Amino acid sequence: MFTPEERALLRTDLLKRATNDPRISGVAITGSAAVEREDQWSDIDLAFGINDTAELSEVLSDWTAFMYNRYLALHHLDVVSGAWTYRVFLLPNTLQVDLAFVFATEFRALATTFRLIYGTANMPRHALPSSPLNLIGLGWLYALHARNSLARQNWWQAEYMISGIRDHALALACIRHGLPAVHGRGIDLLPSEEVGHFEGSLVQNLSKTELLRAFQFVTRRLLSEIRSVDEELAGRLEKVLTFLTEDEVTG
Repeated sequence: MFTPEERALLRTDLLKRATNDPRISGVAITGSAAVEREDQWSDIDLAFGINDTAELSEVLSDWTAFMYNRYLALHHLDVVSGAWTYRVFLLPNTLQVDLAFVFATEFRALATTFRLIYGTANMPRHALPSSPLNLIGLGWLYALHARNSLARQNWWQAEYMISGIRDHALALACIRHGLPAVHGRGIDLLPSEEVGHFEGSLVQNLSKTELLRAFQFVTRRLLSEIRSVDEELAGRLEKVLTFLTEDEVTG
């Protein structure tokens, strides 16, 4: 396990290298460190603007080699979002290092967790919050597949789908309370009575009886969250969602 001191030294080294790289037009600390909310488990998040004349693939390749050679990275993956490429590294001490690259014309704050260290950034363009209607759609989609999985006796897949319903219903609850709805970041900030309403949706074993019980429970929670967004829509969906959870329908 890494220590906060090790993390700070590594971040300082990366920032120094970035400011000395002529291909980089701007450097920012992002994530929890940008707003001084780091704890001992926080990772490193940095964002780099790349001069438009530079080859992005070349910059990525050079920085990747640096992470493997100097810090003995074990593996990395890319998450692409819009114009940004987030290259995420896993180090032997379990530290995660996220390096985000974008051309200078798109280098800007996408959230409040952005602190410019070097160079210039364009006007912020904060990402839109999750859409409740989109979460509702994904919720009923997972419910359809939960029904199908149960009918096919695909018990592990059924558990996966039931968990998906719960995840999207909880995201709706987070939005209702003005909390982050992505990647479960707001769930532990919900009032205890709110999260308590969802405990019955946890699957205890892979028997059909238990899966069906959890499916019925979480579907009721999803409908409750839909009502808080759109009463009329909840009324339209209630009959079919309830029908999906009936024992004879799931086989």
